[in-house]
Amino acid sequence: MSVQSSPSSPGALSHCDNIARSATDLWLLIGRVLIGWLFFYSGWTKLNGMAGFTGYLKSLGAPEGLQWIAAPAEFLLGALLILGFATRYAAVLGMLFMIVATALAHRYWEYTGPAVQAQFNNFVKNLAIFGAMFYVFVTGAGRFSLDGMLGKRS
Repeated sequence: MSVQSSPSSPGALSHCDNIARSATDLWLLIGRVLIGWLFFYSGWTKLNGMAGFTGYLKSLGAPEGLQWIAAPAEFLLGALLILGFATRYAAVLGMLFMIVATALAHRYWEYTGPAVQAQFNNFVKNLAIFGAMFYVFVTGAGRFSLDGMLGKRS
C-alpha cells in the first residue's frame, strides 16, 4: 500500500493531495531531516555537556548512568533519521526514547505554579514528537535515503 494511495480531500479541496503526490519522497526527506535534527542536535549538546546533563538527570531522580545511554542514543537516533538508515528501527527507538524522556522529565502534575504549564507544554510537545515517530515508522524513509539506495541494490 502506498502512502498516497487514497486522497485526503474531496474534489475542489484536493490541491494539497496533488502537491503531496508530486514530490512525496522530497517531503519525506524534509520531514525526516527536520525530526532527525531535533534528536541529533539535542544528543550532541548533551554529549558535549555531559556534566550538566548528568546533574539534570540526577535532579530528576533518574538511575545513575542513564546519561551514558540516553545522550548517545539520542544522537544516534538523529543521525539515523537524517541519513534515512534503518529508519523504521530508528522510529521505534524514537518512540521508546520519547516515552522514557516524557515520563522522566515532564511529569507536569508534580509541579506547582507557572512550572505546571511549562511542563505540560513540554509533555504535549513530546506527544507530538511521538506521533511524528509513528508517521516515520509507517511511511519509512522514502527514496532519498540510505534505506532507499540500499533497497535498489537488492
